[in-house]
Amino acid sequence: MDFSLSPEQNEIRELALKFARNEMLPRAQEYDEAGTFPREIFQKAWELGLINTCIPSAFGGSDFSSVDSVIISEALAYGCMGMNTSFMANDLALLPIVIGGSEAQKKTFLTPFTKEFRIASFCLTEPGNGSDAGGIRTQIKDGGDHWLLTGEKMWITNAGYADLFVVYGTIDPTLKHKGISALVVDPKSPGVELGKKEDKMGHRSSDTRAVRFNSVRVPKENMLGNPGDGWGIAMSTLDHSRPLVASSALGGAQRALDLSVQYSKERTQFGVPIAKHQAIQFMIAEMGMKVEAARLLIYKAAWLCDQGIRNTEIASYAKAFASDSCMQITTDAVQIYGGYGYSKEYPVEKLMRDAKLIQIYEGTSQIQRLVMARELLK
Repeated sequence: MDFSLSPEQNEIRELALKFARNEMLPRAQEYDEAGTFPREIFQKAWELGLINTCIPSAFGGSDFSSVDSVIISEALAYGCMGMNTSFMANDLALLPIVIGGSEAQKKTFLTPFTKEFRIASFCLTEPGNGSDAGGIRTQIKDGGDHWLLTGEKMWITNAGYADLFVVYGTIDPTLKHKGISALVVDPKSPGVELGKKEDKMGHRSSDTRAVRFNSVRVPKENMLGNPGDGWGIAMSTLDHSRPLVASSALGGAQRALDLSVQYSKERTQFGVPIAKHQAIQFMIAEMGMKVEAARLLIYKAAWLCDQGIRNTEIASYAKAFASDSCMQITTDAVQIYGGYGYSKEYPVEKLMRDAKLIQIYEGTSQIQRLVMARELLK
């Protein structure tokens, strides 16, 4: 059992952290306040090879492992969890193609993302069934030489800027999970209608919208696998992506811990730095303990993925624990900063707002517990 990173992993971690500190941190507040999509920063990250980490080398990718990907994601989230959500969304959208696509589909849909900067969206959630992914109502009908896609998706990251959608629908709602199928869709297709940009509490630099599909014609060759294969592809995608999302929470939590340590040494009360007070020391100790435990769970979930071992249970542990811990850690960071922590002039209030979303998306903390219980009680 070896917990050390390889020289290559240390190198990519330092590259990502340098990018986070030099490119993301200085502008995070600006993008957050304006709710501006970080396209320029997104493209710079792509140019450094920090985006689309799931693409295999056979199709022009870097062949990063799952462990490599969570290392990169943690470092980028240290710079801004909101921006990192947009970055991760590319992997979330491309993973179903990596997992369920044919060799021809991988070449057609993945290779362009390695040749030029492109953006992708994962379209699973619907307005009436956020956590109930098996209750999808978006319809996929056989139109002869094409599929006809009709329905509405909600909370779609990157939707306003995407060059590719992976959309989940059903060939027959009565089949429930067995009818779910996945299509690769061109966002510029006639019948695709984008909703307004959502005005969110946190992750404000990330573009989030509803998307409507009005009898959109999709080529037959754009279905991943066969009709009804979508549920298995989606669940396998989430097993891969949940450690990635958890690592974003970890990056934000590490940032909050570092800021709390620094501030507690500088801020004085009753004639001494507040770091000398046991109440503050205990809060910081809790932060450190949760950061380290989250990191170990995330790395294990990613490592299992790399070994080809089913990681559903551990991935859910990692996602729930990391996101819940990030929420508590950022809340405690605001408490340590006191009144200053509640002010937008200081960075911890943004961390607290950003932390909340990671408890909700990619399967809420409550859904993760359902998954854990199902796995434990098998």
